Amino acid sequence: MIVGTAGHIDHGKTALLRALTGIEGDRRPAERERGITIDLGYVYAPLDGDELTGFIDVPGHERFVHNMLAGACGIDLVLLLVAADDGVMPQTREHLAIVELLGIRRALVALSKIDRVGAERIAEVRAQIAALLAPGPLAGSAIFPVASLSGEGVEALRQALIEQARACRARSAEGYFRLPIDRAFSLSGSGVVVTGTAFAGQVRVGDELVLSPTGRPLRVRGLHAQNREAEQAQAGQRVALNLAGERLTLEQLHRGDWLLQPVLHAPSSRIDCELQLLPGEARELKHWTPVHVHLGAQDVTARVALLEGESLAPGASMLAQLLLNAPVHAVHGDRLVLRDQCARRTLGGGVVLDPFAPARGRRGEARLSQLRALRGATLESAVPALLATAENGLDPLALERQFNRPQDSWQLPDAILSIATRLGPRLFDRQRWQALGDRLVEGLQRFHDEQPDELGPDRDRLRRYALAQLERPLFIALLEAAMAAGRIEASGPWLHRPEHRVHLSAADEALKQRLWPLLAAGGFDPPWVRDLGRALTVEEGQVRLLLRKLARLGLLQQVVKDLFYPEATIRQLADELLRLEDQAGVIRAAAFRDRIQLGRKRSIQILEHFDRIGLTRRFGNERKVRRDSALAQSGGRSAHSGPD
Repeated sequence: MIVGTAGHIDHGKTALLRALTGIEGDRRPAERERGITIDLGYVYAPLDGDELTGFIDVPGHERFVHNMLAGACGIDLVLLLVAADDGVMPQTREHLAIVELLGIRRALVALSKIDRVGAERIAEVRAQIAALLAPGPLAGSAIFPVASLSGEGVEALRQALIEQARACRARSAEGYFRLPIDRAFSLSGSGVVVTGTAFAGQVRVGDELVLSPTGRPLRVRGLHAQNREAEQAQAGQRVALNLAGERLTLEQLHRGDWLLQPVLHAPSSRIDCELQLLPGEARELKHWTPVHVHLGAQDVTARVALLEGESLAPGASMLAQLLLNAPVHAVHGDRLVLRDQCARRTLGGGVVLDPFAPARGRRGEARLSQLRALRGATLESAVPALLATAENGLDPLALERQFNRPQDSWQLPDAILSIATRLGPRLFDRQRWQALGDRLVEGLQRFHDEQPDELGPDRDRLRRYALAQLERPLFIALLEAAMAAGRIEASGPWLHRPEHRVHLSAADEALKQRLWPLLAAGGFDPPWVRDLGRALTVEEGQVRLLLRKLARLGLLQQVVKDLFYPEATIRQLADELLRLEDQAGVIRAAAFRDRIQLGRKRSIQILEHFDRIGLTRRFGNERKVRRDSALAQSGGRSAHSGPD
């Protein structure tokens, strides 16, 4: 169990820990000289038997609340101190608010310094404490009057802590290891050591971790769990890790950094959360207010983008996006605390819903529906709701990071498909995926109805036409599924329905009959579009349009702009290439030029066309035939159409 103190300055937090454990918490000379705790103190003691309880002693001064926040993350139980002579004070209220915002739901209250006041004052302060706790989740927490110097009441408090430790359930070790660093130092003979409370997972000696947000790889040389040397540690324990890394120095590690298993490393500067403003705030929180965000042990400045209005009333909650000035690590369910721009008072806090918030559409109804579905949800309950508004499905790796749940532990319904794409898998609702397939086929049919004289669009044109909102890797996966099912066919780069055929109009057929003899007679040097138009006294644009249509039908190939070769000629050129490679072992531009008796420029244009359609592969100034290409396997007797 990890216990954290809380309370106003000089209410006896450190003295009480000394009385409970016999160990001094303030170890810094400056703390002893001034008599106040400045930074976090750590004490480990066996309250009952051999099991160690970890205590985090936090500073009570208002100037050091940021240090208190770094220590409060990850504790199991708060030990709230209120001095009998002072009673409830400002930092008592602020520390209690922070504890509640961090989701800590177990507390004991020590009414300290009872040896300085009478019974009437003790009763009065006890009533103050009960009233302070009454509105919140810690209402009814047990109150223990104590005098740390004399030891009065300390044993009763110790027994209560022992009972709490027995009732404290060990945190689940599921998920990937993550630990916020709250202290870093160097030990002679050991090197760099960091400490923190493990939030999730397990770590072992020899594990490879990542320092986030920098992404620096580190290795665990040794570790201590609950102040004892160990081979492994897990969530809920105070952990000290001796780290090794290439040219690792102490200056490269800071309070607020995270140690993570590599899969979790994905720092973000936008976080969607559910935000709550403290009831005691005097003013509304306005949209775009600058704040300090405390997440784990990190303190980073940010602005608040309210998503459901322009202001947030005291005591109210609202969906919001935090635009951070430095990248942070977070997962769904993490608690955060907001303080004002000057870091002088606590404004409120929140719960992380999505640590990978989008930059656009954050106020759209679809996005707000997703965030509402994430409130208090598990991964299994959230995924169906998220898929309902996810046009491009869900990335399982992002979900794994968002919830810190390895994919092999998921239990998703059969109605959810994992679609393989060229950029990794995507999750889709089965019915939605089938509906997208239907829309794709319907879009292609609509294209045929509108453009009956075209064989069909290429992939990118069909995507723009039918499913422009779908990311290209998903579109390709959807298209390949439709082609495998026989709903769509491809002729070269052109996509069409199986039953679709292009028929030339009577005018096109008549012009083709006039053009074709000229193209065939040209041999390896057919006439250009302008020459064909001039020879037949036909508009150049009309000739070009028909030749492109014939290319889509697979009758011609366009080698360069406005230069078309009949398929039979292309096959003859391919035969020449095959014979040339059989004789010389490679294809050189000069030898090909001499064989076909054309100039160097035209020879290279033809060779580059063969490169594009996959017949040849270039190696410097030489080429070799791709023997697995359709044109090569048929010995030049077939071809597939070239680019438009």
